[in-house]
Amino acid sequence: MTKSMTISYEIDGALYLNITNKCPCNCTFCIRNNGDGAYGSDPLWLEHQPTFEEIKDDLEKRELSKYRQIVFCGYGEPTCELELMKQTAEYIRSVCAVPIRVNTNGLSDLIHSRKTAPDFAGLFDIVSISLNASTKEAYDAVTRPSFKNADSFQAMLDFAAEVKNYVPQVMFTVVDIIGDEEIAKSQAIADKIGIHLRVREMITE
Repeated sequence: MTKSMTISYEIDGALYLNITNKCPCNCTFCIRNNGDGAYGSDPLWLEHQPTFEEIKDDLEKRELSKYRQIVFCGYGEPTCELELMKQTAEYIRSVCAVPIRVNTNGLSDLIHSRKTAPDFAGLFDIVSISLNASTKEAYDAVTRPSFKNADSFQAMLDFAAEVKNYVPQVMFTVVDIIGDEEIAKSQAIADKIGIHLRVREMITE
């Protein structure tokens, strides 16, 4: 592993894990369009896809039990490397009891061409899903998913509805720049599925 490989980074007492740069979306508001890092972190572009051994070596250098939360979230969609994410979570579970969160676009089923919600059982405490918009048209315009022959918006909603059966806490997120009307419509969708909606601030650096 080279020094330029930032696999983990700290934000507000939490440890964030940057396990892949792969992502099937090209969101208009993505922080990757604005720079190389997040919240002052070192560059999050990876020189190569990290192996489990590289991730484990990185985590062994940290006192994992001191963090309030460990979050799979970096410059990519963590479920693109679902098995690696699960293996890493199993390791974290074996050494500490810190809550584990996944920040995801919710398109894991499309990425892997199968139902993936059961994979989350027993490994993750929180799943945060980017809702981004209240309609398929708005979602496609903002998220720009690469799955041209699939309804990515519905796939994301279906995953959210199913994964809440396997994970203690599931939430939707939207970015505040979508406006009050769109936020209200997004809230209605979240309420219908029975999932909490969190409105987060736009990150520019």
